[in-house]
Amino acid sequence: MTAKDCGHEDDERKKLYRRLSTAAAFFFLLVLFLILLIWLILQPSKPRFVLQDATVFAFNLSAANTLTTTVQVTLAARNSNQRIGIYYDRVDVYASYHGQQITLPTLLPPTYQGHKDSAVWSPFLYGDAVPVAPELGVAFNQDQIAGTLMVHIRVRGRVRWKVGTFVSGGYHLYVNCPAFINSGGRNVGIGDGGEAAAKYQLIVKCHVDV
Repeated sequence: MTAKDCGHEDDERKKLYRRLSTAAAFFFLLVLFLILLIWLILQPSKPRFVLQDATVFAFNLSAANTLTTTVQVTLAARNSNQRIGIYYDRVDVYASYHGQQITLPTLLPPTYQGHKDSAVWSPFLYGDAVPVAPELGVAFNQDQIAGTLMVHIRVRGRVRWKVGTFVSGGYHLYVNCPAFINSGGRNVGIGDGGEAAAKYQLIVKCHVDV
């Protein structure tokens, strides 16, 4: 084989590489364009959560620095998408106070939410003599004297999106709903077991991450 033949083969190989690179770049741009087009057509958005109310049956701190909590909350979720359905596969709800989880997670039933549809859940959240950090006990007493305690109702789980017959893989769902509860001041406890439950109408918009 002559040097001329080798040079010709090198040129052909370079042309082939250029064609493959151009085709790969074109395919990549085409995929990006299709993703953008689908996004513009569907205009996907996260579900919206609202904490409607909370009924407190027990929320008291013992001398041993344990917190007992029994509360029922009403959560409403709305799917604002016009062309996308949402599957809630495994979703837990629990309460936290000053960054510490104070109830066991309560599992919500699996739910499918159609286009522009809403779902409402009213789970009970329980925490029986949960040990808390000393500083949380101090904060509890201070908040009760001030007359207002803020409890966060948190939701975590997995959701899937449905477009036509296509169903996506699972995505993590995180929801945080701050609830301000009036304790009634120094001399009035919240649901200490000897008094009737206290119901609070809240209508709080929650922060949602997917």
